Amino acid sequence: MANVNIKFNGKEYLLSCEDGQEEHLEELSLNLNKKFNDLKFDLGNIGENKLLLISSIKVMDEYFETKKKLDLQKKELQVIKEKFKELKSLVYQYKDIKENEINNLSSTQEELMTEIKKHKINYENLIDKVTLEIEDFVKKNNSNTSV
Repeated sequence: MANVNIKFNGKEYLLSCEDGQEEHLEELSLNLNKKFNDLKFDLGNIGENKLLLISSIKVMDEYFETKKKLDLQKKELQVIKEKFKELKSLVYQYKDIKENEINNLSSTQEELMTEIKKHKINYENLIDKVTLEIEDFVKKNNSNTSV
């Protein structure tokens, strides 16, 4: 434990605190002493106990106002967190939909490519068949004119 000399309302006090907390304790006591002296200046010397009580009430008021603001910000942060989760969910949903669309388009493309190959083969077979028929016709026609 560390000891710190604190001056409050013109008097010195020896206070103990955890090691490493000395500066923090000094800062807190300076802040309280300032509030106390400000009240003493504003209200006059109405007695140390009453000034200490009012100073304590002001400090507690600041604490509770800060706590209310913090609680409000926690609630706002929770709302933002929930909206972020919802947005994240929507993003994943959109991604899944688009991946399905891509897969469907790829499948359709493969089917079309297969169909095109099939038609190409049929077309080539048809051309070959017609070519053979024409050649056959020409041969027959040539043989008929020779006679």
